[in-house]
Amino acid sequence: MASPSGILAGLIGAGIQASRTPALHEHEAAAQGINYLYRLIDLDQLKLDSSALEELLTAAEYMGFTGLNITFPCKQAIVPLLDELSPEARGIGAVNTVVLKDGRRIGHNTDCLGFAEGFRRGLGDVSRRHVVQMGAGGAGAAVAHALLSEGVTQLTLFDVEPARAQALADNLNQHFEGSPARCGHDLQAAMGQACGLVNTTPMGMAKLPGMPVPRALLRAEMWVAEIVYFPLETLLLREARALGCRTLNGANMAVFQAVKAFELFSGVVPDAQRMIGHFNSLGD
Repeated sequence: MASPSGILAGLIGAGIQASRTPALHEHEAAAQGINYLYRLIDLDQLKLDSSALEELLTAAEYMGFTGLNITFPCKQAIVPLLDELSPEARGIGAVNTVVLKDGRRIGHNTDCLGFAEGFRRGLGDVSRRHVVQMGAGGAGAAVAHALLSEGVTQLTLFDVEPARAQALADNLNQHFEGSPARCGHDLQAAMGQACGLVNTTPMGMAKLPGMPVPRALLRAEMWVAEIVYFPLETLLLREARALGCRTLNGANMAVFQAVKAFELFSGVVPDAQRMIGHFNSLGD
């Protein structure tokens, strides 16, 4: 259970001023009668980069933080700074939630659960034969695990750093039978064969406008999923929808990763439907 003094939590990442995470946590806490303060620790605003993570973690411990959420570009960089990893975080190789307890830093990954829940709700009946995923960073690792867990037969990974895509594919193939993941080298050919596309890069965020793939590679029969949620309708989703593609925005992943993080921080199970309703009430 949450302590009588309440919960102090935060989010570390770059360019996170539009994040809905503080509102999600604080609104649910108020409904549960929990004293809960959630703060943004924006690397861009502080003129820092991920090399400052150790100092930020230490400062959070000194200030009595209960836990921290971690987002782009820190989900993998944070791992070596932690004392313990949950089985999910260890398998994925990325952390988005750190619980600070009894002088220890315990890393969890709630992104995988979050994406899987959103995928089941929004695209539960789509073909899983061949999916192209853009991005192999921290969020990409979690989403790739979720996609393969949800039955994707072949997953082709692309990243601006091909070695990172290859490393993720190698990791996935150690955890899933049949070596279903591979590093992609020809985007046009892969997109021509794919039944689905998932963007796990930050491309499409308000601060990084654009599309992770050329418009010409989208086809009406494809489904397209996005993890960016500010804005909720990225250029990729808008173009895909205009073609007639089925689409999934980043809302459910954002909410369901927060649902689990709230429980890890507070020890209280939140009302997921209430959190979804509150997220939707915040607008696009």
